[in-house]
Formats: sequence, structure tokens, C-alpha cells
Amino acid sequence: MSYGIPAAEPSAQVPVCPRHPDRPSYVRCQRCGRPACPDCQRAAAVGFQCVDCVNETKRATPAVKTVYGGAAATGKPVVTFGIIAVCAVMYVLQWVVPGEWIYQNLAFANVFASPEFGEFEPWRMLTAAFLHSQGFILHIVLNMYMLWIFGQALEPLLGRVRFLALYLISAIGGSVGYLLLTPSYEPGVPLAGVVGASGAIFGLFGAMLLVQRKRGGDTRQLWILIAINGVIGFVVPQIAWQAHLGGLVTGALCAAVIAYTPRGPRQGLLHAAGLAAVVLLLALVSWLRVTAG
Repeated sequence: MSYGIPAAEPSAQVPVCPRHPDRPSYVRCQRCGRPACPDCQRAAAVGFQCVDCVNETKRATPAVKTVYGGAAATGKPVVTFGIIAVCAVMYVLQWVVPGEWIYQNLAFANVFASPEFGEFEPWRMLTAAFLHSQGFILHIVLNMYMLWIFGQALEPLLGRVRFLALYLISAIGGSVGYLLLTPSYEPGVPLAGVVGASGAIFGLFGAMLLVQRKRGGDTRQLWILIAINGVIGFVVPQIAWQAHLGGLVTGALCAAVIAYTPRGPRQGLLHAAGLAAVVLLLALVSWLRVTAG
């Protein structure tokens, strides 16, 4: 009587990661059930999901937007902190770089042709907003404090991109206000450059005022703050109230574009077009002022 040798049972196939077939993977995705190696695992509410399921979920989930159409940003207001950091670095460079090179090349002045500043250079309208007075440290301290206060309120509300656009355009608007409301350069008259983020800060004032009115909020404290800072511009010497006024008006215009554009799929495009129109308006009035002499 012979006994046959039993055939060996087939060994169970070792699961491997679909994205990395050379890696055995004993953890399966909670969503699709496929194996996932450690590099392709993503923590989920229960267990893990594979990277493909996570990406598919992101694509299928509509982006969270603010009430004004900007991408909702959680956490710290990184744009606000970034602007503060740039202003702080530039302030240090004003002390470190010899010969006042930073001031001479980046400050703004209402000048069309002068031996000190040369021909009219429009980029100074923006770069001057990142410089501050070296002889008065409260200049940068107060401006950055106001930026920190209003940036934390406006940046999450508008979205980072729209907030940055508002700030930069308001900075330019402050320089345009100074250009329009101060006399032209006169030979022999001492010429002083204009520096500071005050125009942009007043732009945030104007934007917050308009947004608060749109939302039905109380604006009395804002009016008081604007009035106090406006009076200071006339009382304290060497403060360019013209830049304050220009920034205030420009910030309100930008906020009007953002806040009063109807919601819909083309809201972002309309915002971009409206803000571009504000920039073109500033460029036009500046050109008219410069050519008029």
C-alpha cells in the first residue's frame, strides 16, 4: 500500500503597494482597501488612507472661501507677519548700508527732475512704504502695531491674496496722494524724501471702515481712530497727511471692489479687474500730474 505525498498548499500572496510594487504592505486603505506602504499612508479619522484616495477627496471637496471669495486661510496671518518682517529688515538695512543708499534709492519724493533724486521714478511709490524714519523709532513701531492689529482682522476676512493686493495698492495710493497734494519741485528748495507705511495703514483703515459698514457693524470707533490719526498728521510736523489721505481713499476703493462685487463663479475675475482698474486710475492721475509739471 502506497501513500502519496500531499501536494503543498499554495502560499498566500504577499500584498504589495500599488505605487511601489517592490514593497510588501500589510496595512490597507480604509477607503479603497488597497495595500499602502508607509510612504503612501496618510492618517485618517480612523486608521489610514492611501495617498490616491486622499488626493481624490481633495479634488472632490470644494475649496472653502471667505465671504468675499478669497481662499479661507487658517492659522497665523502670514501675509501680515511677512510685511512686518520685510519692513523690519529694511529698517535694519537703513542703518547698516553706508551712505544712506537705501533711502536715496528707495524713498519717494514729489519730484520730476532734481539733482538729488533724479528723474521721476514711479517704483519709489511702492518701495517707500517699506522704509521708515531713522530719527524717530516710533514711526516704524506704531505703523507695525497698526498693521498687526488690522492685518489680523482683514487678512482672514478677505483672503491672503486680496489682503496683500489691498495693502500694496494702498501704499501706492498714499504716494499718489502726496504727489497730487504737494507742490512740484522748485530748484533751490530743500527736498525731503517720503518714507513709511502710513499710507498703506490708512488704506487698511478705509478698507475696514467700508467692510464694517457693508456687514452692518459699528464703525464709530473706526471714525474716531481715523479722525485722531488725521489730526496728528496736521499737528505734528514732518508727517505727510497727503499720503494718509491718498491711502485712505485708495483702501476704501479697493475694499468697495472686493465687498460689493456679487458672489458667483466669476467673482475672482471681477475682483482682479476691479483692483486693476484702481491701479490704472492711480497711474493715470500720476501721469497727468507729472506731465502737468
